[in-house]
Amino acid sequence: MKCNLLAAVAALGLVASPAAADPLRDAVSKDMPSLLALYRDLHASPELSMQEVKTAAKLAAEAKKLGFDVTTGVGKTGVVAVMKNGPGAVVLLRADMDGLPVVEQTALPYASKVWVTSASGVETGAMHACGHDTHMAAWVGTARRLVAMKDQWSGTLVMILQPGEETGEGAKAMLDDGLYTRFPKPTHALAFHDSAGLPAGTIGYSNGYALANVDSVDIEIKGVGGHGAYPHTTKDPIVLGSRIVGTLQTLVSRENDPQSPAVVTVGSFHSGAKHNIISDEATLLLTVRSYSDETRRLLLDGIKRIVRGEAIAAGMPEDRMPVVTVREGEGTPATFNTPKFTSETAALLNERFGAERVKATPPVMGGEDFGRFHLADESIESLIFWVGGVPHAKWEAASGDPLKLPSLHSPFWAPDPEPTIATATEAMTAAALQVLKKA
Repeated sequence: MKCNLLAAVAALGLVASPAAADPLRDAVSKDMPSLLALYRDLHASPELSMQEVKTAAKLAAEAKKLGFDVTTGVGKTGVVAVMKNGPGAVVLLRADMDGLPVVEQTALPYASKVWVTSASGVETGAMHACGHDTHMAAWVGTARRLVAMKDQWSGTLVMILQPGEETGEGAKAMLDDGLYTRFPKPTHALAFHDSAGLPAGTIGYSNGYALANVDSVDIEIKGVGGHGAYPHTTKDPIVLGSRIVGTLQTLVSRENDPQSPAVVTVGSFHSGAKHNIISDEATLLLTVRSYSDETRRLLLDGIKRIVRGEAIAAGMPEDRMPVVTVREGEGTPATFNTPKFTSETAALLNERFGAERVKATPPVMGGEDFGRFHLADESIESLIFWVGGVPHAKWEAASGDPLKLPSLHSPFWAPDPEPTIATATEAMTAAALQVLKKA
């Protein structure tokens, strides 16, 4: 297995030739069998958001063995591992721990067979369908490398394991539990996310906005029900809801600046139970995406205005106006990569890995609560980058078209763990060392 692994990694250019040996890369390569064993164990035993008790304990023990001062239970199940090594910057390195309520269909020998009860009480399979297991394995690999290289840096490491990224509550929970008051406040925050849109071992980054504001909006329509044969005696909530869905499209197509990305998607429209009954209610569930605060406000205010305006046009009385609820606890703010830290790190990674493996990538409309660590104090330099996880054979078979491949959150998503974890560990370690380099 070890020989096959090293051959695969070498083929991707992750192991330097003897003539150009790199101590960091060589150390990561030697640690890969252990990190892969940890990865397979994490993959086979996922825990859902804010339930990551066993995962946190397992990784906290790894950090303790390395000599970190470890605190568990931060923000419910979060872990904070601190190592002080003289004066200098304070670097926060984050990995998220939670899996998803997805029944795995990858057919991997270490595929998850775990069944759990979700927070809503639903019995479901669980899976690391977003690759957080690669994040945790690389977090351990990075911790090992930085401890082994303590003579090469000065400053403080704050390595955190965050719960509840998938539900958007984990970063806030850790911050609310004193992450920046009980522990050293970072000058820099750094993370990576595996990518289902890049070949394994490739690094992608965005300078500025990287991920979107995410808002969940509920629209509850109160109609007047009745017999489907006598619609004139009713106020049909399905017709009103359909008008609302259509008019909502104009928020993006006619009210928003085309150069400011925005998405309004109606993900659920539920009303009625029988062919010949006009229901007295309908519920619409929306996801709303944006980058800037101005665009976010335009969309949310516009939704409320359109809903009320269509209800008035439909003749709804004031006491039966639809109710619009923005589910504040379920949203995440946009993730912003600060330009200086991003540019410096991109230059470093470009030099280390080569231009073929480090790409500037456009921002995406997905959400990530990592952005909260910067928003809690905007003086903190912040960067999250992508590490491709698509196996090269599958990437080539799809001709590099991500639409032909499983996406994140798919029951079929299976990153190629060797190059993904090796690349992430090396990149995270190198980026931290650059910030913490001795004066």
